Amino acid sequence: MSSKNSSTPVESTSGDSVKSSDALARWTAAARKSAPGGNLQALNWNTPDGITVKPLYTAADIADLPMIDSLPGFAPYLRGPQATMYAVRPWTIRQYAGFSTAEESNAFYRKALAAGGQGVSVAFDLATHRGYDSDHPRVTGDVGKAGVAIDSVEDMKILFDGIPLDQMSVSMTMNGAVIPILAFFIVAGEEQGVDRKLLDGTIQNDILKEFMVRNTYIYPPEPSMKIIGDIIEYTARNMPKFNSISISGYHMQEAGANQALELAFTLADGKEYVKTAIASGLDVDDFAGRLSFFWAIGMNFYLEVAKMRAARLLWCRIMKGFDAKNPKSLMLRTHCQTSGWSLTEQDPYNNVVRTTIEAMAAVFGGTQSLHTNALDEAIALPTEFSARIARNTQLIIQEETHITNVIDPWAGSYMMEKLTQDMADAAWKIIEEVQAMGGMVKAVDSGWAKLKIEAAAADKQARIDSGQDVIVGVNKYRLDSHDAVEARDIDNVAVREGQIRRLKTIRAGRDAKAVDAALAALSAAGSEGSGNLLDLSIKAMRVRATVGEVSDALEKAFGRHRADTHKVSGVYAASYDTGSESGDAMKQWDAIKADIALFAEQQGRRPRVMVAKLGQDGHDRGAKVVATAFADLGYDVDIGPLFQTPEECARQAIENDVHAVGVSTLAAGHKTLVPAIIAELRKQGGGEIVVFVGGVVPRQDYDFLMQSGVKGIYGPGTPIPDSAADVLKQIRASLTA
Repeated sequence: MSSKNSSTPVESTSGDSVKSSDALARWTAAARKSAPGGNLQALNWNTPDGITVKPLYTAADIADLPMIDSLPGFAPYLRGPQATMYAVRPWTIRQYAGFSTAEESNAFYRKALAAGGQGVSVAFDLATHRGYDSDHPRVTGDVGKAGVAIDSVEDMKILFDGIPLDQMSVSMTMNGAVIPILAFFIVAGEEQGVDRKLLDGTIQNDILKEFMVRNTYIYPPEPSMKIIGDIIEYTARNMPKFNSISISGYHMQEAGANQALELAFTLADGKEYVKTAIASGLDVDDFAGRLSFFWAIGMNFYLEVAKMRAARLLWCRIMKGFDAKNPKSLMLRTHCQTSGWSLTEQDPYNNVVRTTIEAMAAVFGGTQSLHTNALDEAIALPTEFSARIARNTQLIIQEETHITNVIDPWAGSYMMEKLTQDMADAAWKIIEEVQAMGGMVKAVDSGWAKLKIEAAAADKQARIDSGQDVIVGVNKYRLDSHDAVEARDIDNVAVREGQIRRLKTIRAGRDAKAVDAALAALSAAGSEGSGNLLDLSIKAMRVRATVGEVSDALEKAFGRHRADTHKVSGVYAASYDTGSESGDAMKQWDAIKADIALFAEQQGRRPRVMVAKLGQDGHDRGAKVVATAFADLGYDVDIGPLFQTPEECARQAIENDVHAVGVSTLAAGHKTLVPAIIAELRKQGGGEIVVFVGGVVPRQDYDFLMQSGVKGIYGPGTPIPDSAADVLKQIRASLTA
């Protein structure tokens, strides 16, 4: 029996030594015989990130890589932040959820924890995100939609009733109203008998990302950064187990960013937050160990694993630039969530497979906690049934596969090590570009970062609509009919009425003078730049100030941010043209353009549409992509400002003399807000204007919307050329009616 020496070449089945000098040349010759047209370059995958992924990698690809021999738990943490990773402690299984009321959400959390969940992750409704109490007139369609309504400490206490906050890690996705929400949490802990030093979890607290993509901001960038600094300072001094910020790339990818953009912008945001904390007087090692990150994990499997490994490498490099000494300051720790954007309404059970693959990428990438999306989240909040499948996906990976036994199993892979370096290089190039602009605050303020993401989103949608990127069940292997999927329906009116009743009770039973004094102190501190705003908010919450009152007090000092609305041009058309996989797709494109030109000739002007976002739903990826694509086809396109009321939207549509208004919805407010815009158009004399709806709309709501007067509904996966053609048809019909 012979032994193998590590220096001895491994023999292939053909007898060619893998390490022999001419082996690669022989492979190249053999591969050319089956490559399209004999061109090996045709087998390369040129990613949107600017990275070329080859069909074959060899030892030569990693020969000069500097970190190839690194180990987990040691700088630069390429292979993971802990020495033993999942071999000792698997990642934390979280369920991100918020179901309209604190009572209903609490019931879900308790069931999830009993069934194997290991942490609580809270989704808030958009009224809360934007700092409005549930009785505010601007949030009639938002209360209890897409998350839980939290107006006061009393709501927060109900939310965590029976969940011991000294034993349970709690993650809260909150950015705009981060001061009152974190104050609620701390006071709820106090009144549960838990010292703030024992509170464990994470507050997202990442406002720069909000200005780029998600838009649940309240105040302008400068005072928003002051808030972040105050939270980092307070938690560093008083809450040693609590992560003061979760620097989030997730929403960037959901908004259309490729992996390199997500990685670069997120790390650049993190760099800005570190600078802010240092400027507030903290030593970097006093707080950096409690910073965490949050990645989206999509369907580009290899790229997602490489992104997470590259992220740890680059963050270590960035923190060494701040002269951090503590190893914990150098290591990037992260939560991950499988992609919501990759979920499809069509053939929805495919989403179970997608989520599983994405969860595997997160695990192989070395995440510290993970949320897996449910199969029905393309159309609504998950049901208990779908949430159980999503949670069990993680439990099966943890308990049945033995994946956890090996630390960073991709280490040493020719492909993965090279791809990790390529991803790091691509992201670092963008980070250097941001740095040359003066940092991420300036890149965000200028609108440059937002436009980069929007261009990537338009490019991605064009690749899907043209058939270049395959989505099974959407643009390939489509079913003739679709299985009905039960979708959770929230009675927004009933939820809002319940919240208003509780608010009235709280206001009637509190010391009004104490509340007024606490709010005045907040306003003064904001205006003067003195004191810690979180500390002052905690004092306000103890006397039962509300989320809206604290937000208003700070708005008196800071003002409320209003974003400029822009759209990219030409990106969708260029990508559609170059990426079209069939002549039929281009024929359709050209036919629609010709029809729009004919309309302009006949009517004396081009068809004009207004793309609108109503209520507090700031998720504008779909709206921006549709606006860009419609404009590239020849429509005149107006984009309404974010957070319009139906009355404001109707007024703008009539003043701009549009033919149609397209309402983009992702936050389940359509049953309230869409009938309201139709009623307002009629009231203001614009009843002839066509109203169409796009975005996340459960099929069970289609009849309701059509009966309300909607002329077209274009759900997730609808090719934009199809919707553009149908809108033109509806406009023509309205003009001849």
